[in-house]
Amino acid sequence: MLHHIKYLLLKFNITQPSDNDIYDWMQYNYVNRIEYALEHGNYKTRKLAAEALGNLGAHSSIPMLFRSIDDKVQNVSIAALNALEQIGCKDELGATLIKKRFDWVREHRDKKAKQEANKGKKYNIYRWERASKKSFERVKEQLKKPIR
Repeated sequence: MLHHIKYLLLKFNITQPSDNDIYDWMQYNYVNRIEYALEHGNYKTRKLAAEALGNLGAHSSIPMLFRSIDDKVQNVSIAALNALEQIGCKDELGATLIKKRFDWVREHRDKKAKQEANKGKKYNIYRWERASKKSFERVKEQLKKPIR
């Protein structure tokens, strides 16, 4: 009964469901409620909902998971990718998208790790010293002299 109330509170945007609520929805196989939480929840709720849909393995939620791949929060999109992989999206387009997204995530993590590794390094940058006014005047005078 309480999970019905939590769903209504989510619908009216009053509160977000907790881990236990989403777990209860998984037990009762309420895929539509979990999909609604994936679409309208905050980032923690969206991540939990994506993981729950992956555990349920409902093929009807594949389009919703594809939409959540491009989520603003990286953890949500990774959870959606993992869920799609758990469900076993056998579509060629889906497999290609999942592979490309995982490659992008790996490159992004490698780039961050490289930045963190190079954070403390100091680079020796050689700067050419500007010619002093004295030497500039001397060169100017030499150019005025006739060539022999």
